[in-house]
Amino acid sequence: MIEVSLAGLLTYPQIDPILLEIGPLAIRWYSLAYIAGLLGGWAYMTRLIRIPAPICKRTDLDDFILWAMLAIVIGGRLGYVLFYNFPYYSENPAAALRLWDGGMSFHGGLVGMSVALIWFCARHHIPLFQFTDRIACVAPLGLFFGRVANFINGELYGRVTDSPFGMVFPHGGPLPRHPSQLYEAALEGVLLFALLNLLFHFTASRNRPGILTGLFLIGYAAARVVVELVREPDSQLGYLFDHVTMGQLLSLPIALAGFVIIILAFRKAPLRP
Repeated sequence: MIEVSLAGLLTYPQIDPILLEIGPLAIRWYSLAYIAGLLGGWAYMTRLIRIPAPICKRTDLDDFILWAMLAIVIGGRLGYVLFYNFPYYSENPAAALRLWDGGMSFHGGLVGMSVALIWFCARHHIPLFQFTDRIACVAPLGLFFGRVANFINGELYGRVTDSPFGMVFPHGGPLPRHPSQLYEAALEGVLLFALLNLLFHFTASRNRPGILTGLFLIGYAAARVVVELVREPDSQLGYLFDHVTMGQLLSLPIALAGFVIIILAFRKAPLRP
């Protein structure tokens, strides 16, 4: 058992999860995080698709935004229902449609996004991995905003700690916990964004389609596995076995897929600069 001193701990900022409420309409930070991630990613993608030469039309990218939003929401919700709380939703199937109650899975959203990307690129005759490499460069923006929104909501907090970074979360009991949402925002968001974009702009990585896509998958999986070491497991699941969480287990096939994509990318001739 951890003995915790409450002296010198960071103070959790009390931020209302609802930014603005007009009658029955409530504008939540979490919703704005999704919007900011999509719009920010779209704005940056309009530049990346032209480097070094256009890989698709601007109108193609505009069309893809709707597909991306639907894929993330549907895939993320289905992933949560299937992987994180299936017994409950199997008995209450209508509850799976109540998105406002919360419950999204990044891994499910990634699967949904992957299906949408393959279908969209095939339909519009866009080179798949050249497109996904650029998506990989902007995706950490959405991850960053999403994790910050988790922090504002006071959800997905870490385990009890005596670390000087510990915070007492409103719904986490009286003891300080790791602000694991901020750790994820830093690793999945800031660090992964910096790494992938440095490689895209200053190395020949973009000339081997799939390299950056694979690195994104491996980087996300690694960050998630590490942060899960201090993140509180979902209450309805707990640990699966030997202190392994569902988030860690689902990250393993993502990392494996990343390695496979990189190996295949190196087996093909690079694009001409």
